Amino acid sequence: MLWLSAATGQTRCICVLGLSQVQYDDFEIVVVANAKGLAALDGFKGKIKTVQFDDANISMARNIGIAHSAGEIVAFIDDDAVPEPTWLTYLITPFSRDEVSAVGGFVIGRNGISFQWKARVLDRFGFASKIDVDEENPTILTPPVGHAVKTEGTNMAVRRSVLVDLEGFDPAYHFYLDETDWNMRLAAANHLTAIAPLAQVHHGFAQSIRRRGDRVPSDLFDIGASWAVFQRKFIEEETRKDHWASIIKVERKRLIGHMISGGLEPRSIRRLLGRLMDGYKVGLIREIGVGSDLEVPVTTYRPFPFRLRKYEYLSGRPLAAEKLRLNARKMLDASKIVTVSILSATAIFHRVRFHRDGYWEQSGGLWGKSNRTQPLVKIWSRKNRVKFEENRVRLVRSDHCSQ
Repeated sequence: MLWLSAATGQTRCICVLGLSQVQYDDFEIVVVANAKGLAALDGFKGKIKTVQFDDANISMARNIGIAHSAGEIVAFIDDDAVPEPTWLTYLITPFSRDEVSAVGGFVIGRNGISFQWKARVLDRFGFASKIDVDEENPTILTPPVGHAVKTEGTNMAVRRSVLVDLEGFDPAYHFYLDETDWNMRLAAANHLTAIAPLAQVHHGFAQSIRRRGDRVPSDLFDIGASWAVFQRKFIEEETRKDHWASIIKVERKRLIGHMISGGLEPRSIRRLLGRLMDGYKVGLIREIGVGSDLEVPVTTYRPFPFRLRKYEYLSGRPLAAEKLRLNARKMLDASKIVTVSILSATAIFHRVRFHRDGYWEQSGGLWGKSNRTQPLVKIWSRKNRVKFEENRVRLVRSDHCSQ
């Protein structure tokens, strides 16, 4: 088994820290990143494979990572994401069915609770739409002809043999639509994809040259270029003009939304749309479909040192926060996975984060929402609320840990 981070930006040590707690006993870690990103991983020297790659091309980075991977299955995660401890167990389980070639999981957003993406399918124009699936058990999906199952690059796994057969990711997609292109080719080759809802990662949308930390875009060039490449590969020439017009409409609406919320100045909209158009022109002439020789791994398998961990859940009031955190750090030293719940006597919305020290921390109000289906305010006793929150994360954080 293998884990791969195909990251071209600064690799977050916190991502690898989260992976070090994954409760799966046979995997290796391959990190593809620039020099600055790799320098942050000195603490994992000798335990992981690292490959320096300085170009801003996520597809090429992924192909390099695949070339260095020596497991039968390749799982992907981004450097601004952290997996739940049970991530690999749930993500790998559907591969027990021989007909499954790829698996995608659910992705949690920056508040640590709400989902960015669950299950989606792609139409023939590359647009994704939500679908309902069983939210505990894996579902194998068979989309209509010309459609595909959408998987997210920050939480998916593929048989290595399939990656070899389809020549990996197309480097024409420097950024954006790289997974969409892969999903379309996978479906066209009649490979089946499963969705494993309990295989969950927390995704942060880190700041980059293309977007700010608040998700406001700073450049749309690569989005325009990627759509041009996608059109040339999958969309009939007579419908491309209307398709491109719909893309421009969607991007303009998105930018106006950021302007209304105060994230963009009006003059920025024209500049960003201009960059979108510039990218599209480049994408129309960019070389596409460049194959990769991935058949023989260039490095031997290097299993990450697995450690079976017991799960612990700590809770208390804000006044006890520092004591709880101190206890959490001590438990980490004793090879445990720890969640710290710090709830105030308020109705503040809840947040969950993976702390840089290596424990999970949930904060919010005793009577506040911890998911979208709850009322704005609900009266709980502290004992019942803590028990509810502990049970809410049990399946993804503790069910495959030593009890």
